[in-house]
Amino acid sequence: MWTPIHNRRIDVLVIGAGAAGVGAAIGAARNGATTLLVDVGPTVGGELLTGMTIDGAVNARGELVVSGTLSEILEECKAMDGLVGTFNDYRLIRYICYDPEVMKMAIIKVMARYGVKLLLYTFADDVVVSGNRVTGVMVRNKAGQTLIEADSVIDCSGDGDIAVMAGAEFEIGAKDGDLQPISIMFRMSGVEAEPLLRFVREHPEYVAVGESEVIRDGRTDKELVESLYEQGQPCVFFKGNGPFLSDAIDRKEMFPTALIMIQPTSGPRKEVCINSTRVWNVDPLKTDQLSATMSPLFDQVWTCVNFLKNRVPGFEQAYFAAVAPRLGIRETRRVLGEYVLTDEDVSTGRKFDDGIAKGCHHIDIHGRGRDQVRIPVADGGSYDIPFRCLVPKGLDNVLVAGRCLSATRAAQGTARTMGPCIAMGTAAGTAAALQRTENAENSFRDFPVARLREILKSQGSIIDGTH
Repeated sequence: MWTPIHNRRIDVLVIGAGAAGVGAAIGAARNGATTLLVDVGPTVGGELLTGMTIDGAVNARGELVVSGTLSEILEECKAMDGLVGTFNDYRLIRYICYDPEVMKMAIIKVMARYGVKLLLYTFADDVVVSGNRVTGVMVRNKAGQTLIEADSVIDCSGDGDIAVMAGAEFEIGAKDGDLQPISIMFRMSGVEAEPLLRFVREHPEYVAVGESEVIRDGRTDKELVESLYEQGQPCVFFKGNGPFLSDAIDRKEMFPTALIMIQPTSGPRKEVCINSTRVWNVDPLKTDQLSATMSPLFDQVWTCVNFLKNRVPGFEQAYFAAVAPRLGIRETRRVLGEYVLTDEDVSTGRKFDDGIAKGCHHIDIHGRGRDQVRIPVADGGSYDIPFRCLVPKGLDNVLVAGRCLSATRAAQGTARTMGPCIAMGTAAGTAAALQRTENAENSFRDFPVARLREILKSQGSIIDGTH
């Protein structure tokens, strides 16, 4: 059972219960801090519950670059028969696949183990600022309005809400104002993998493969799809500019999209998650615009379901199973921190002395219709995320983690994936817990990062030693 919150004075307050917030809350509580995780939704996990795989945790070489909190959660999934495995679509990197229904319970079990306190159905309304410190966050729910005072605040809202309310500067989208499209994931059950993979083996021109030179390794597309077939898992990326999907779009049998990405979520149910839908010209910070995407996105889900059943072998007897519990938002605000992670940093796999997390997903910028930019990390490796990217300029006791980190648009286009988000969150939560004893009353800018790295490594995080 969760401990009731009698005292609104706590050590670490985490706002936002997506992948980054989950990591932050567990990281803080694991290190002895009284930790409260607040979210406007009915559960925790964010994109972890949509059916999407965990990207950015295993690089093209097969090296695990995110562990610690992530591995602990996945162990719980495995114990409940909800871990499908790590697979290769022979395109760019590798993906950790799991059952999102089991993931819901796995996250809660790990949080309960460390005593994380939860406050769901609760909206962060305002902040109280004294000098450069956020001394409290005003939250609102059906019980009314409450001021929660905390020594440290970690903004995992995805939008940088707390940091921006406290006065932090930010950037948003592209320089011309463009924002990546909104999507929603859905799942289908009863999918037969062998006919699907045979279809791909017979038509390598339909799918994206070998976009990483490390994965290609001198092989032809035909050889790569043969490896995909031998793997035996429904990990398929139909490309929007390939003849199969492009012709369907031209015939208006499919909507304009860059992809139909298929990844397994359950072996017993023969279930897959599908990433394909998109609505653009939407500002996710404007809730009327965001709300208006529901109808066209649901229409696209059903269009894609019918297309797969009618045109793709292995889907003939498949059926619609679920739609994600939340919209997929790729970008909004990026809070300006003590360091801005750059395009070059991520594409070259740069390492930093104050690196506290890693990522390995390709730069991934979704455009309008069939447009998508995909740039792999050099040599199939990984890049470091410096602690400074989590420290907003002008604020002393606030950290950000997740897709609102301090980064360029392109760098955010890889760091926003779930692997790096969990790792960033874990680092932020651990730092906030250590702040009480090792840097009390000082700014996070003065934080002893070498000590943080030491603690993270001792608790299973991967900080160095990878390509």
